[in-house]
Amino acid sequence: MDSVLESMDAWFKEALISGILRLLNNIFGSVNFQVGRIATEVGTSPSDFMPGVFNLITNLTQNVITPIAGIILTFIACYELIDLVIGHNNLANFETFIFWKWIFKTFVAVLLITNTMNITMAIFDVAQSVVADAGGIISDETSIDLGSISDMEDTLMDMDLGELIAVFSMAIIVNLLIYIISALIYVIVYGRMIEIYLMVSLAPIPFSTFGNREQGRIGQNYLRSLMALGLQGFLIMVCVGIYAVLIQNVSLSSDLIGSLWAVLSHTILLCFTLFKTGSVAKSILHAH
Repeated sequence: MDSVLESMDAWFKEALISGILRLLNNIFGSVNFQVGRIATEVGTSPSDFMPGVFNLITNLTQNVITPIAGIILTFIACYELIDLVIGHNNLANFETFIFWKWIFKTFVAVLLITNTMNITMAIFDVAQSVVADAGGIISDETSIDLGSISDMEDTLMDMDLGELIAVFSMAIIVNLLIYIISALIYVIVYGRMIEIYLMVSLAPIPFSTFGNREQGRIGQNYLRSLMALGLQGFLIMVCVGIYAVLIQNVSLSSDLIGSLWAVLSHTILLCFTLFKTGSVAKSILHAH
């Protein structure tokens, strides 16, 4: 009877150890994959991230929003002309230069509207160049070494059944939480790109306001918001770099539960800081 119990205990222990090792590989492999995915996707330009969506946004911008921007520009140009006439005593005293100035401002506004996609993509091309340079510096520093996991079997064999059950339960919880955090990271990265597409789709409207001093603040704030979205990509890479430094200090030891909690806490910190990158970028450029 004792031999049967010992055999069952040994079998159960081996099953727990095998399960723990698989969970550890899955946890750390998932962290490495998600961090590498951030560096890759944040460094992708809007035109390459989702080409089908980008083409849709381009068609909507050119065929739907640009005509509306043209109407707004016409209204602003007429308002500017009326303001010039009234401001010079109904043309009782004026200089012909003011009309050339009005023509030039209108021409520039039309030029901005017709080249909206080129201007907005130029902003993000510059931002993606900075992000790509940052990614090249930190991409090799974010991985957790998985080689030590295979060496944990001897440590696990020295544990009793109760300790193995505790470690196994903790590994399941951490594995589940890592999946949740991975989903949040996915939402942050893809949400930023969707926000870029939304901003670009309406670009001609704020661009049409540059011809007027008062309404031009709309276009100026829009440009600041675009640059903030580009800057957010760089800040995301900075967060990944900070995470890389922190995660390299985590080593699998005899205190497996402590190591698992350390990885989980660092990943939660990464997720929290990623959420803050948007507001930090906007505050730096005073965009709202």
